[in-house]
Parts: sequence; structure tokens; C-alpha cells
Amino acid sequence: MISRYERMIAKRYLLPGRGEGFIFLVASISLIAVALGVAALIAVMSVMNGFRAELFDRILGLNGHAVVQGYSGRLPDWQPLRAEIAKTPGVTGTTPLIEQPLMASYRNRVEGVLLRGMTVADIRETSVIADNVRRGSLDGLVPGENNIAIGSRLADSLGATVGDSVSLISPEGQVTPFGTTPRIVAFRIVATFEVGIFDYDKAFVVMPMETAQTFLRLGDAVGMIEIETSDPDRIAPILAPLEQRVAPKGVIVTWQQMNAELFEALVVDRVVTFWVLSIIILVATFNILSSLIMMVRAKTKDIAILRTMGASRAAMMRIFMSVGTIIGGLGIALGTVLGFALIEYRQNIIMGVAKLTGAQIWDPSVRYLTELPAKTDPIEVVGIVTMALLLSFLATIYPAWKAASTDPVQVLRYE
Repeated sequence: MISRYERMIAKRYLLPGRGEGFIFLVASISLIAVALGVAALIAVMSVMNGFRAELFDRILGLNGHAVVQGYSGRLPDWQPLRAEIAKTPGVTGTTPLIEQPLMASYRNRVEGVLLRGMTVADIRETSVIADNVRRGSLDGLVPGENNIAIGSRLADSLGATVGDSVSLISPEGQVTPFGTTPRIVAFRIVATFEVGIFDYDKAFVVMPMETAQTFLRLGDAVGMIEIETSDPDRIAPILAPLEQRVAPKGVIVTWQQMNAELFEALVVDRVVTFWVLSIIILVATFNILSSLIMMVRAKTKDIAILRTMGASRAAMMRIFMSVGTIIGGLGIALGTVLGFALIEYRQNIIMGVAKLTGAQIWDPSVRYLTELPAKTDPIEVVGIVTMALLLSFLATIYPAWKAASTDPVQVLRYE
């Protein structure tokens, strides 16, 4: 434990003395550097966590934890299979779906779209769609009527809005002596939604299951069965008993297989970002090291006098280790506050930088999400603070040892 007089001397050494302005400047730069490093790590890691969590929630909210895809895009006689899947331990829900890539046309504008057919009840229970309706209402989605809901960015691309009629074009049309003619049917937009993932908002067209079956001429068949489980991370062992039962009709594709490249890239990016930003803190601790070395050189006479008055080598080490650790601790505290402030006002900062530079900082077509997300992990924050504090402490050992090794006889002999 550090004694009272050691605390007093450490406090005195933290303040600049006569002719020690440069040392104080270096120590201040060290404190600011530690603060910036900690703030950057907390903010960036929170954004990375938020990015993954938002993508995970929204993608799985639309596509489930796994799907059973029928061969050739069709699952005839799917009801018994769905019932068997629902009985599997660990499976919490099943949803029949139809998905088909098509073309949409409105006033000479054409866009590629992904048609999704769902029962009306399932559409209203899918929160990422039902809770994010921007215009119109899902009440207009009634079986037997040519009504659809589309993504907000698809509506912007087509220049269409609620009430307009959009033509959906299916390449599987009627066969004539001159070839196959595409099937073109007009559908009225009753709602637009924005789930927050650019690719989905720019492509999704949702309609009742019965309407999709009629339009695509599927009869009573569906395209796939979406599966939800109690633990997405254990999706493979949960669905393992179904593989042989599903094999004659289709294949099981898990969320990990559907989005493997995306989530693996996020993991790699997260690890690399952490270590790269950690270098900032490491450099800052070298600044603490250099400032303490200069302080020891400047305080050589003081150290010699303290030693002749009875101060031990251990006491001198504790004094200078306390000084360096306090500098690092203050920087860590400031950086933690700054990091949480950056997280809280991240969207305002992006908008401000965009206005100043005239550039689009957050492009949803590249970033998938329409807004910058953030999710702070308390354990991760504690780890960052602990790492920074440990590095600051290690940086004090050598200067403190040099101070403790000062020989008062050699220093005071020529005074």
C-alpha cells in the first residue's frame, strides 16, 4: 500500500514545476492519447457489435433460422412435412413461403424484385415487416385480390407509391408456337415498408400466399418452409434428425450457410479492428514511459534528497508507478466517457460530417443497414479498460526502477 507521504509526493510530481513545462506537455499528450485510444475502441467495437446484432435480427427475422427448400423451387404435399418439422425438439415455429425472383415494371422503369408469398397471418406476425410500414396498411393484403406490399427503396426506384399499379413479370408464361411469352400481371400497392436492410428494401415484394400460388401457377405447392428454433447457434444438431426425412423432397439450408460469407467477414473485421485500434493505446503507453523517464531525470536531485531522508527504494518505485498509473487512469476515464458520448451521438456526428464534406458517409447500399447501429457489451468495455490500465501500469515499471536505483551519494557529491 502507498503511504500518505508517497501520495503527497506523487501528487506534487503530477503538477509541472519550474522548467518542467515540456514534461507536463508530454504527460498531457499521453493522457489524451490513452483517452482517444480507449474511446475509439469502445465506440468502434460497439458499432461492430451493433452491426452484427442488427443484421442477425433483421435477416433472421425475414428468413428464419433455416429453410427447407424444395427441388426445382417447389414443395408439393408440404403439410405433412411441416407437421413433422414442427414436432422436432428445439423447433419453435414453421412458416410456408414462396420466393421467386421476378421483374417489376412501372412507367417504363424496370427493377429486379424478389416476390415473397406468405399467409396473411404470417405477414402480420412478421415484426420486421408489420412494425416498419411507412405508407399504407397491410390490411389491404387480402387473398384473391391483386394487392402487394413493397420495400420503400423499391418504391423509390420505380417512382411508385401506395395506390399505384405495378406490373410483375414472370418468365414462366404461356408456351406458344413462337416460344414462351412472359406472364405479366398488374398488382396494386397497398403498403410500403422499410426493414432497414438496403438489399431487402430495394427488392422485396410481399403478397398473400394464395395470390402468389395463382400468379406463379403453383397450385397448392409452396417453395420452402421456414424454420425457427430455440437456439440459432445450435441449428445444425437441432435439425440433424430431419435430414433423411427431408431428403426426398428438398434440402435444409441454415442461416449460417445462407449468410456464411457475410458473418465470417464481420468476425474477421472485428478481430482486425480490435488489434489495430489497440495499437493506439500501446503507443500512448510509450508516451507515458517517455514522460516518466524525463521526469526521473528532472527529479534526480529530489530523489537523492528523499533517499538520504530515509525513503526506501520500494517507496520511490511506488511514487513513480503511481504517477504513471494516475496519468493512464485519467486518460482511461476520459476515454470511456468520450466513447459513450460518440456512441450516443453517432448518427448526429455522421450527419454533421456529411454536411461539412458534402459526401455520403453512411451509404446503405454498401453497408446493408440504413442507419449506423451500436450495441455496447459491458464485458468488452471492462476488458478494454483493464487492458489499457495494465499497459499503463507496465509502462511505469522501468522509469520507477531507474528512480529507485538512483545513488544519492553520486548525485549529491558534486552539489
